[in-house]
Amino acid sequence: MLPPTFTRSCSLRRPAVSILPLAQTRRSLLTRKGPPVYCKTAEDAVSHVKSGNRIYVHGTAAVPALLLKALRKRADSLSNVEFTHLHIEMDNPCDDPSLCPDHFYTNHFFVGAHARKGVASGTGSYIPVFLSEVPRLMRSGRLKPDVAFLNLSPPDRHGYCSLGVEVAAALPAAETAPIIIAQINRSVPRTHGMSMVHIDSVDYAFECNDPLPQRKVTTATEVETQIGKNIAELVPDGACLQMGIEEDIELKLLLKLIGAIPNAVLRELKDHKDLGIHTEMFEEGAIDLIENGAITNLKKTFLPGKLVTSFVMGTDRVYNFVNDNPTIAFLDSSVTNNPVIIGSNKNVVAINSAIEVDVTGQVCADSVGTKHISGVGGQIDFERGAALSEGGIPIICLPSLTKTGASRIVPTLKVGAGVITTRPHVHWVVTEYGAVDLFGKNIVQRARLLIGIAHPKHREALEKAALERFGSKAWNMAQEHSTVI
Repeated sequence: MLPPTFTRSCSLRRPAVSILPLAQTRRSLLTRKGPPVYCKTAEDAVSHVKSGNRIYVHGTAAVPALLLKALRKRADSLSNVEFTHLHIEMDNPCDDPSLCPDHFYTNHFFVGAHARKGVASGTGSYIPVFLSEVPRLMRSGRLKPDVAFLNLSPPDRHGYCSLGVEVAAALPAAETAPIIIAQINRSVPRTHGMSMVHIDSVDYAFECNDPLPQRKVTTATEVETQIGKNIAELVPDGACLQMGIEEDIELKLLLKLIGAIPNAVLRELKDHKDLGIHTEMFEEGAIDLIENGAITNLKKTFLPGKLVTSFVMGTDRVYNFVNDNPTIAFLDSSVTNNPVIIGSNKNVVAINSAIEVDVTGQVCADSVGTKHISGVGGQIDFERGAALSEGGIPIICLPSLTKTGASRIVPTLKVGAGVITTRPHVHWVVTEYGAVDLFGKNIVQRARLLIGIAHPKHREALEKAALERFGSKAWNMAQEHSTVI
């Protein structure tokens, strides 16, 4: 049962909330607006959305599915409603070509599996932005939401609900949105950190028990296992780890699985000592290392003793692990992904993936040519943060081949491909054939190094293209500086 504050009915609608200056609409742990209006159904709760509203949708596995489904039923009565969100673990029922853009339109901060079709068809678009700067878009007023759709845990005895499994952008949305409409969901784990929203800061709410989406850990292939081993050899005891989301971008199904490569790395670290985690998202494999004592978080400078993250996705094992766990700090992404904060930790090892890398070190990680299939996310935030860290190791990893057998190490990126990580940002690149450090290397030396970890069947063609580009004299001079680990 809900606490006594949930006594008012949606029939007793509060007056419309005026749009105040930003400073007056910021919420905090101490902000109160009075008890929320308790709505009997999701349909009642979303009846307060108006045409022209911008709605932030709680992201990743925290997606408030019941609110979105209820809003879909109101499509004919609404126009020009804009959604903003990170990746969400379901198809948004409002993202229907028949309803877009006249009724609904989505501006995505990340193009996940459930957003690709909409972005490609024009029912939505993509905002290229570092994950570290998404909160700034809201707090600065540039993309401040009018309404926040949140998926909250039930309030504790002090009246505080938790944002659960996504704090990255949900916290700034909750701070800045004049109206909060929330699912008070018994299935949402109560997470610690910067995750608390007082029930009296919620405007309209309804109670539910809607299970969170489940994401299985993929079984690593032989290639992915070898990449994991190559990366693990670079990781010292006491390292502070970040593992970016690794997508199988060539899956034909609209399904994004938690990456096999990050978990392959974690499996190889079981005998390490005093590892820590500061990441935007941690993998299920980290739980094994915490339980066997390899991860202690004691060597970290920022919040020692705590695993720092901004969101999680996974199975019930993950959700149960983070539930009421004071050793895990969920923070918004302006903190978790701040390169200076990341770099304050020693020996940061940042592990991120790529779609393709050209022979000079440019990394494409968000598109295949002009087709957007991913986003900026936190790759640059952590690659730069690791570079700032004393003893830090920024890593870009990728299999040497696509599923069709083409090389992922290429002479030039595809026409229209997005460069997410630039040449000067790139340090280590790892494939199943080895690891190379590009930091301080000229572009010809980089080409030799990268060709050395390309698939053997493509190396001759890559060398021929590099010779044509750089000339034989430069190519031969670079040979002595080309060492693959």
